[in-house]
Amino acid sequence: MTILDTPISFIATVNSVESRNFYETVLSLKCLSDDPFALVFDLGASTLRIQKVESVPAVNHTVLGWKVVDIRKCVAELSARGVQFQRFSQLPQDELGVWSAPGGASVAWFNDPDGNTLSLTES
Repeated sequence: MTILDTPISFIATVNSVESRNFYETVLSLKCLSDDPFALVFDLGASTLRIQKVESVPAVNHTVLGWKVVDIRKCVAELSARGVQFQRFSQLPQDELGVWSAPGGASVAWFNDPDGNTLSLTES
């Protein structure tokens, strides 16, 4: 048994207007709050808190991802909304940018307006 309840995910933004538009309009997440300190979005069983900061540090890893039922359908729909999926020279990706991991999962990556790396995974 844990004393910890529902997790909250945190990322950062330097442009909250652009970030809110991306998460609310492009990714279709419900915005629960927009105050001077953060944007808060509903992630279903948890929430995403996007902190309003003066600079976002560059990181070389995924900071937030979603498990999806049909990754190719999700990639196609998000691409139609203007999302550009990342390509990595060291990974064999298909025409949509989906990588088939050795364990059987399919993964695709994209960035939010602040350069935070986000992913979709179908397992």
